Amino acid sequence: MYVDGAMPMLAFSKYQGLGNDFLLLDGREAAQADETLGLSPETVQRICDRRFGVGGDGVILALPPQQGGELRMRIFNADGSEAEMCGNGIRCLARFLADSDGDTPGRRWQVETLAGAIVPELLADGSVRVDMGEPFLQPADVPTTLQVGPAGLPQGELEAGGETFAVAAVGMGNPHLVIPVAAVEYVDLERLGPLLEVDPAFPARANVHFVAVRAADHLVMRVWERGAGPTLACGTGACAVLVACHRLGLSGPEARVDLPGGTLWIRWDLQTGHLFMAGPAEPAFDGVLAPELLGLEQAQPVAAEPSLPAVSAEQPAINCSVACVQGCQQPENCPSAEARARVDALLSSRSLDDLVAMASGSLESRSRARLERDEPAQG
Repeated sequence: MYVDGAMPMLAFSKYQGLGNDFLLLDGREAAQADETLGLSPETVQRICDRRFGVGGDGVILALPPQQGGELRMRIFNADGSEAEMCGNGIRCLARFLADSDGDTPGRRWQVETLAGAIVPELLADGSVRVDMGEPFLQPADVPTTLQVGPAGLPQGELEAGGETFAVAAVGMGNPHLVIPVAAVEYVDLERLGPLLEVDPAFPARANVHFVAVRAADHLVMRVWERGAGPTLACGTGACAVLVACHRLGLSGPEARVDLPGGTLWIRWDLQTGHLFMAGPAEPAFDGVLAPELLGLEQAQPVAAEPSLPAVSAEQPAINCSVACVQGCQQPENCPSAEARARVDALLSSRSLDDLVAMASGSLESRSRARLERDEPAQG
């Protein structure tokens, strides 16, 4: 929710896809320079903490487009790091957009991500089908140091915790490590996941997936997500698992993929090379973040919007969410200072009750639109 044109409010919506849960923040009207809506990696960690925050596997921002799409998605893992893409996350984003805007089945969105353009579509039952694009099978594109093997994708052996595994790698805009096993329920994921995530063969770390083949069209998998740990589902991971299993001769190009949180349906169109994923995305609740959770409880009154010194032509642009993880790299002229000052000014001029009241109008209208859209389908 926004006030005075570009001021980010504290309203959010919580959505989950097969138990993979995210906080959604609508920043489509934000200024182009406000890349993170004022959220730092530390703030994301606090928000996603399941005991001291709201709890979630990540935070998703809907932002103005930069490359001709309809909007842009940025997704941050629970540890504050940024992910290139997330299949469950983009399904949740699509359902959030439909609920917010009152869209009906058949609506498609051109979404810009760090993994390229992704196109989700709202289906009649409220689930979402996503054209995930083509998988990356060359080592440099994953990225991985594993070399292309006989199956036409990066293959090799990795050791973790005293065990050696035959593995394959697939890129879906983010890196995936796929390990076929006889039965996923016997895998010590808590021990092996963090070791394999940081294996030197994956310079950008890896999402780790153990998969058992029940039939040519039925796969069962468990997930260790990069930056999040064990999760109930991973959409890009399910796509990567199908690609790896098909190339290894273990499955067909289309399969039901069972994850701890539920089932995804994955199809690899071998003519176009595109992968299609279909699965649920459900709203959980709407709410308003407390200023304390955002680290703004010490905000002092700001009489007027501060004027910042001009950035010199020689000074490179800084992506605060990436460059400033360990602290501000440009404190004398911070690119995020203006946005934070506006937030401070708003918070110091209004009570928390006022903020809740302003956000409630938006949340109530979105909930009403969601119910009105769903009523004909139920009838």
